[in-house]
Amino acid sequence: MSSIPTQVDVVVAGSGAAGLAAAVTLCEGGATVAVFEKQRSLGGTSNFFHGTFAVESRMQRERYIDYSRDEAFRNIMEYSHWKANALLVRAVVDESAATLEWLMERGVEFTGQMINMPRVPQTYHVLKGDGEAVVKALATRAKDKGAHIVPATPVTAIEREGGRLSGVVVESDGEEVSVVCKAVIIATGGYANNKEWIKRYTGRELGVDLIAVGNTGKMGDGIRMAWELGAASDGVDSLEVLRVGPVGDEFAMGSDVEVVAMQPDLWVTARGERFCDESLAFHDTHSGNANLRAAAGGHTFSLFDDSIVEHVLVHGVDRSLTPEKPPGYRPVEFRKEMEAIMTAGTTEIFRAGSVEDLALAAGMDPETLCRTIDEYNGFCAKGRDGIMAKAPRYLRPLQGPMFYAVRARTVMLGTKGGIRINERMEALDTKGEVIPGLYAGGFDAGGMYGDSYPIHVASGLSSAFALNSGRIAGQSALEFME
Repeated sequence: MSSIPTQVDVVVAGSGAAGLAAAVTLCEGGATVAVFEKQRSLGGTSNFFHGTFAVESRMQRERYIDYSRDEAFRNIMEYSHWKANALLVRAVVDESAATLEWLMERGVEFTGQMINMPRVPQTYHVLKGDGEAVVKALATRAKDKGAHIVPATPVTAIEREGGRLSGVVVESDGEEVSVVCKAVIIATGGYANNKEWIKRYTGRELGVDLIAVGNTGKMGDGIRMAWELGAASDGVDSLEVLRVGPVGDEFAMGSDVEVVAMQPDLWVTARGERFCDESLAFHDTHSGNANLRAAAGGHTFSLFDDSIVEHVLVHGVDRSLTPEKPPGYRPVEFRKEMEAIMTAGTTEIFRAGSVEDLALAAGMDPETLCRTIDEYNGFCAKGRDGIMAKAPRYLRPLQGPMFYAVRARTVMLGTKGGIRINERMEALDTKGEVIPGLYAGGFDAGGMYGDSYPIHVASGLSSAFALNSGRIAGQSALEFME
């Protein structure tokens, strides 16, 4: 573990993609830097992303992909109904291709591009080694350039002297230590684990309406510190959500059971009523938003039967789960996994030889579920969904002999706002004035998204915002110190 320095030019709070990108940028610009991380290991949720967004990248040009920065900017803004901060969006979009080159120059490798959902711009650049490789490469570079990276040492307060930012307080082994600095970059990762804030700002119950995954100790520390300095809030109610089932410690993430349950077949509420066009499965944000609205009691159900299982075993899945399980993947372990789950006992998956028995086992209203399935099977026979207008290619009837119901939850990958910033990642007060020396990025900063994560038009934007906001914050801090 690095020792705690008593004085540096810049303190970075958080060691995820935003924090490490900022640290490398600062060190390469000649600044002395300390990165303080709350957890014992580096990277947090940044270890888990598979790819990142960019526009007009070298990889895109090599493949004759002509999606432009102007198109990306307009699409992101229109998706947000212009609730997003236009200048911030423009800055991140314009910097995105340069950031890919910057990453590659520092040892990050990309395997190419992937279209991870239908009818979307090709912006997703797949990483070799996932986000963990980015964290390792940037942490190594930062250390080589002299950065102090100190894990298990959270920043707990930002200090002022004479009305100006003067340093921070960190907690190390139960003791408070002051570190003098000229600027602070907040990149602590949002507040996904803060039950009180989730209720206050989104009206949802953490652990019931929302299940936080991949997040540990995200209590909004950085946001709180910025607010205490007078920073305004922005987008604090915005979440990155998707629909997933089954969820629980007893289920392996990415299992073949999960793959089958996420396909665009029949989804119903806890009562047994259909609630959406299930081809929302291809677009995480849309499926998460629909599920959050429909999931009274915290869950909905994915329904399928043996005939659908046989279909995906022969023809492969429509909706990919990961780059390793793309469209066409055959979930050959499904039956083995299902038997193991049912033998061990579960309250997340149900199966029965009739629709009525399935409803009773899962706690749905039998009459409602029978009516829903009869109506849905009728749409399948006609080749036209008369209510939700789902594409005919995804209309597959439930015929048995065995029927399945899997509880699906609304999963949250992170909160998407908190501190109001400008396009230079400078924190702003309630009057829109810059707070000198204070910067924010990643999940702590607001203004990039509006009310929903725009995965449909900018796949990979969450990781890209972290990386680009970190780089821009580092560049802005260097200019501030000049």
